Formats: sequence, structure tokens, C-alpha cells
Amino acid sequence: MRVRARHVAGFPARSRVIFRARVTRRRKPSVPFPRRRRALLPPSTSLSPSENSRSLPPSLFTNRSKLPSDTLRDGVSFVLEKSKAKPRKFTETIELQIGLKNYDPQKDKRFNGTVSLPTIPRPKLKLCMLGDAKHCEEAVGVGIDHMDVEALKKLNKNKKLIKKLAKKYNHFLASESVIKQIPRLLGPGLNKAGKFPTLCTHNESLEAKVNGIRSQVKFQLKKVLCLAVAVANVEQTEREIFVNVQTSVNFLVSLLKKNWQNVKSLYIKSTMGPPFRLF
Repeated sequence: MRVRARHVAGFPARSRVIFRARVTRRRKPSVPFPRRRRALLPPSTSLSPSENSRSLPPSLFTNRSKLPSDTLRDGVSFVLEKSKAKPRKFTETIELQIGLKNYDPQKDKRFNGTVSLPTIPRPKLKLCMLGDAKHCEEAVGVGIDHMDVEALKKLNKNKKLIKKLAKKYNHFLASESVIKQIPRLLGPGLNKAGKFPTLCTHNESLEAKVNGIRSQVKFQLKKVLCLAVAVANVEQTEREIFVNVQTSVNFLVSLLKKNWQNVKSLYIKSTMGPPFRLF
């Protein structure tokens, strides 16, 4: 702070002096603000200036797929031809096999996501209904197994029997009145197996709930950088398989940290057939 004295006109200098303080601040040197780095996207992608690269919606990448449509069609035709050349006594599923790169499962966050496909990939998925009397009757009409509270009590929290039950079925459903009693009747067995029942109320259709579960595909990264998920079956049409595979790939890419930069390879194959590389 500097203090400067000024004399007032018409008065002696010693009689009256008015001090006016003037504060001077030193300006900091101007530094250019660093620009935000935009997310690396395919050349055809264009973003408006108002969009922030840190909060890009996953739907942005569904239309910017690096997976060529012609290659995917050739792959679907190849898988179906090989399946018809040597028919099996069961319905073969078509798997999507993914290899990842530039991803460390120990340090990076492990993704976990579920997507519903337009067509049911596994119509014979084994389900079990843990319900009351009304839901058990509906389960008979839908064609899935069911267990009531008395059947669950007979297991008597036996770990071997509960583990055997969890292995027998791919997914469980439970009524609102029964799901509260499951920890007391079965213990943590189903939860440890990753098959804790899905809540099913009387207001919604059991058949629609079952079809919704059968159409779901789950992508979960564990300790290894490879995934294999059933996305279709050989009894579907080429168009249905094409849409299911494309939907699954685009959803998986949206879960990855760097999107297509984390994808090393993509294959599709039937259960007993040779693989076909897509990417």
C-alpha cells in the first residue's frame, strides 16, 4: 500500500493535508486456460460445442459402431451354414466371445451391466418360482418349476441341498411374501451363488416377467480379460441374430472405459461350431 499526500488549494501546506490512500495490486501474469480434451471418437462423429466429453451418453456409441454390417452378416451366415451342415440333437446357442485390452481388472473398475435383447436368446432357460399358492398355480401354466414355503422348510438350511438347488436353475423368482423369508429359510446360499430371487408381484404378468428374464444378457468383468455370452440360437432367423449381436456389442462397448479402444477381438460361434472373427 502506498500513501500519497496532496495539498488543498488555498490553504497552507502545513495547516491541512489530506491523505488519500491508493491501493495498488500486482496483477498476476495471464496463463492460458487448458482446453478440455474431447473423447476420442470415430472420424464420422461430430459433437456440438455445448456437449461435454466427460458426460457422453451411451446411446451415442450405438450408432457409431466400428463393427461393419457386412462382416456381421457374413459371420451370421457362416455360423448358420456350419450348424446346418452337421445338425445336433439339441438347439445350439450362438455365443459372443470378447477379448479386451488396455484394461487392468485389479486397478480399473470392473463393469457389470444387463441388457434386454429384442429376441429371446435362450427360450429353455431354467427358472424356478419360489412363491405363494397363486404364483405356484401361474408357474404351472407358464411351464416353469415352483416351490412353496413348505418345500423350502424341508431343505432345513442344508448347505449341500441349497448348493444343489442353486446349480439346478439359472434364475429364481419369488413372491413378495416369500422373498422376505428366504434369508431365514435358506441362509446366504443363493446370494453367494449370485442367484438371489427377483421380486415378482401379483400386479404384473408372470409370463411377461419370465420372457423378460430370458431375454436379458449380463456382461460382468471378473479377473480375466475375456467374456463369453449367449446372445442368440440357431433356430432364429438371420435378421434376429444380426440385431441381437449388434445390440449386445454396442451395449458392451458403452460399458468399457475407453469404448472401442478396449476391444481386442470379437468372435461369434455356435455351441459345437467353429468361430468367426468379427473384429
